[in-house]
Amino acid sequence: MEKIATSFKPKEATKKLLSVLTKRGQDVIVSRYGLGAKAQKLTLDAIGKKYGITRERVRQIENHSIAAIRKSKSYKEAEAVFAELKDIVTALGGIVSEKDLLKHLAKEPSTQNHYHFLLIIGEEFKRDKEDEEFRHRWHVDQQLADKIQNTLRKLYAKLSDDELVVEGDLISSFLEEVKDLNEKYKDDEIIKRWLGISHKIGKNPLGEWGRASSPNVNAKGMRDYAFLVIRKHGSPIHFKEVAKAITQYFNKKAHVATTHNELIKDKRFVLVGRGLYALAEWGYMSGVVKDVIKSILAKEGPLSREEIVKKVLKERYVKENTILVNLQNSKYFKKDKDGRYSNV
Repeated sequence: MEKIATSFKPKEATKKLLSVLTKRGQDVIVSRYGLGAKAQKLTLDAIGKKYGITRERVRQIENHSIAAIRKSKSYKEAEAVFAELKDIVTALGGIVSEKDLLKHLAKEPSTQNHYHFLLIIGEEFKRDKEDEEFRHRWHVDQQLADKIQNTLRKLYAKLSDDELVVEGDLISSFLEEVKDLNEKYKDDEIIKRWLGISHKIGKNPLGEWGRASSPNVNAKGMRDYAFLVIRKHGSPIHFKEVAKAITQYFNKKAHVATTHNELIKDKRFVLVGRGLYALAEWGYMSGVVKDVIKSILAKEGPLSREEIVKKVLKERYVKENTILVNLQNSKYFKKDKDGRYSNV
């Protein structure tokens, strides 16, 4: 993530603002927002125990201190600092997740804490707390924030449980919902940041988007990784290649034998040749060659040898002779006087 350089030094800016407070007021704010050397943020309870006061009293001191800073001469003198931060929030999309915003401003948690405090103090910045739908986020335009959040809700509602959408298509869908959006915001990077605000929409390591609750997005085990790998490949693939791809894409050590065993156990996968697996959702029939022939004949009725071979080869990567050998099994198949085969 590219860092945005500011013309001011955040630690110097917060130091000037804190200078208007009493010693205890400074200590409470520094402890509460992690502005000290250790960058550790203390709870209201922890600060209260230090001073022998209630957590509610600590909250009162915190609120009083923030109000005092906003009324001070130092606050007015920091006008350019807040204006620059507002320009950054706007450039990032007008509404941006807190984590994303702070990562753009600084790498170190200590410096991030100082930027965070400046956002808290600046009256133009509004912070919405994390909830079931969205992450902690900051915005400078309530109307825009409402529009983006409503659009994210609509996109989520349109996704089916295990559906995966390529990034470009999801961005296009987003733009379809906000046609009257200011042109300066019609940027792929900004829209991806907006998508990142949502708790309910997520992206898997292969760059595909879907419902965050889906195993296709929040992959947790070897079978989920294998599903995504085979889906990305787009055609039957050998289990050895699946194992190799899992290691490559997910940085997870996948043993060949383990991968093969997991593929065998899961109904999402169909063995279509020697070591070759496809996805059941692609329409491949399950079972060995004999079972495939039986399913075809049950559906189509009597067929010639050539017709059977042609249809089976669409389901299985096997030699023609393997199909013919199975057809000779009189326990399962019979041939009529016209040379057509049917199930026994």
